[in-house]
Amino acid sequence: MKIKTMTATFGKLQGERLTLEPGLNVITAPNEGGKSTWCAFLKAMFYGIDTRDRDRKGHLADKNRYQPWSGAPMEGEITLEWQGRDITIRRGPRGNVPFGSFSAVYTGTEEPVPGLTADTCGQMLLGVGREVYERSAFIGQSGTLAIRSAPELEARIAALVSSGEEDVSYSQVERQLKEWLNRRKVNKSVGRIPQLEDEQAELARSAGELSQLNDQLNQLEGERAQAARKYAFCTRQLALHKAIAQRKLDLQYTQARTDEAQAQAQLNALLSEQARFGPIPSRDALKRAQGEMAFLKALEPEIRQGQEELALAQQALERARQAAQDDHFPGMTGEEAVRKGERDSESYRSGMAKKAASRRNFALLQIVGIVAGAALTIFGPFWWLGPIAYVLCAAASALVFANGTKAARQAAKILERYGVDNVEEIAALTGNYQQRMAAADQAAQQVRMIQGGLKDRQARLENSRQELFRFVHTFAPEVKELFGVSAALSRALNLGERETLARSKLEGAQRLTQALQAQGGRELTEESPLSQPTLSLEQAAQETGRLQVELERLARALNQARGKQQALGDPAILSARLEQVEEELECRRREYQAISIAIETLQQANAQLQQRFSPQLNRAAGALLSRLTGGKYHALSLDKELEASASGERDVLPHSALYLSKGTVDQIYLAVRLAVCDLCLPDAPLVLDEALAAFDDVRAKRALELLQELSAQRQILLFSCHTREKNLS
Repeated sequence: MKIKTMTATFGKLQGERLTLEPGLNVITAPNEGGKSTWCAFLKAMFYGIDTRDRDRKGHLADKNRYQPWSGAPMEGEITLEWQGRDITIRRGPRGNVPFGSFSAVYTGTEEPVPGLTADTCGQMLLGVGREVYERSAFIGQSGTLAIRSAPELEARIAALVSSGEEDVSYSQVERQLKEWLNRRKVNKSVGRIPQLEDEQAELARSAGELSQLNDQLNQLEGERAQAARKYAFCTRQLALHKAIAQRKLDLQYTQARTDEAQAQAQLNALLSEQARFGPIPSRDALKRAQGEMAFLKALEPEIRQGQEELALAQQALERARQAAQDDHFPGMTGEEAVRKGERDSESYRSGMAKKAASRRNFALLQIVGIVAGAALTIFGPFWWLGPIAYVLCAAASALVFANGTKAARQAAKILERYGVDNVEEIAALTGNYQQRMAAADQAAQQVRMIQGGLKDRQARLENSRQELFRFVHTFAPEVKELFGVSAALSRALNLGERETLARSKLEGAQRLTQALQAQGGRELTEESPLSQPTLSLEQAAQETGRLQVELERLARALNQARGKQQALGDPAILSARLEQVEEELECRRREYQAISIAIETLQQANAQLQQRFSPQLNRAAGALLSRLTGGKYHALSLDKELEASASGERDVLPHSALYLSKGTVDQIYLAVRLAVCDLCLPDAPLVLDEALAAFDDVRAKRALELLQELSAQRQILLFSCHTREKNLS
């Protein structure tokens, strides 16, 4: 796979574009020049952004760290060659999710790439997941090249020397076995075995609790019977208080019915008085009609003022249109004039460039003709070819010179057409014309706006007048002028207010009757005598509530005791359960022993597998380290955590990376990463951000020579803030 271009609006990158070539690309930029941002952008395009990551002390989540500084949405595009075809990958926002949208198409056709989605992009293109890529072919700005082990990387390397299975790794299997082991027994309080041991002890205690529960149940039954007798007495007292309250409610309901009948009679009398006129509209409608009357009086001066403003705006429009006329841009808009000026400016520059190129090529062809003619005449077996060669070169130079002269004349005509001395003045002419056209457009918009407002007011005046007369004629058809309209509205409002008051009184009486009826009120026909309760309402309610709570408490206590009794069961059931617990406890203990043996066997198998794949990786990384250090360190060894040690020819024991300089440590882990890339990622591009910063000039040159060789098989992107790498490459 080879990356061709990257375009990003990402962090400080604002729509910037980076063009890459096959092989080794050395990109130099100063500090804060966007190098690390480009690297992060590339990884985000392959694997997306983890939106679950959150800011914490000393760490910014990528979704916040690389938000575009301009406030624009985070988006980008990569064009690359994959499996012999060019494809274009795009990511952008989806709602509030950065890089939430994704598309992958074949370049130039917009045909989707089958199977390439936002989740599978990095895995399909690079052949590995994010963890492996970050620990091998991607060296970001983290201050160290050291590799941290991960299950995916471990499984990937192990697969190279085993059956090829990459589904699981040793560490994953070991964690699963330890989890199973912990489920059975971790310490004295956690695990199934301690739980069964506790249950075994609990069953032994349960038998002794059965006799105590029987005595407790007998006592609770006696307390509940006594509380039930007291509760029945208090309930009868409350019923008596309720009957007295119902008698009072019935008296109120009977009086409310009488008041309702009187209010209905008053309303009927008022409606008879109103029958002499037409049906009177609602108060709100009459008030709106009075508002329309006031609006009509205020609308006429506004119309006169609008007519004056329209005349002034039309005069201003005519002046702006005359000022905008220009013979250079007849009938064009401002934008069309700007585009025409840009095209003519580009034509002028192209013509002048052709003129300069023709002069250089003329001199070059003349020299070539003289040298070739002389050489063929003096040294060639066919001397007559010399003059012919010179004549051909001279004719070609004359043709080139003529084309350049023609292009220069055409460029000069462009300046003459605009009447300017240089091409920069064309942009000034088009800009001035664009401003004048914008002023004319703004004046026209002002005229249209004033015309629209004036028409709206005139239409509103006529419509309001007609609607007002039409409204008043519904209850006063004799009205012919606006003065009569005002009088009719006032009379209707007075009658309407009196009707509203009468209806309000009637509705109040009806609501009171309905409310009392909803409370249970009914017509009082006869009054039967009622006895007086011995307890007050408060005392009866308080005692009833207390006794109800006490009965509920006793019922819960009885239910709990019965439930516990049922749960404990009889001795035969307890004995059977104890036997089951002992059998399961023995089974769990055997399982615990079997899992312990499995973990020990797995550790032995992993040690054998480590002996198989470690030498292969060590040999590859050691050869690369020897190249980088000029043979000072020729061997390298890694443990299962990918921590490295290096040794020279005269060293008895290897040196841990902890004892070596930072530059040498970076060279060790660069060699390891290159070896891992060769084993696991044969086609993925290699990204290095300031990876050679700690190298001295000699070892930096060796590293660049090595990267140059490796770039024949894979694309390499080396970002640096120094010019040293560029010069050495």
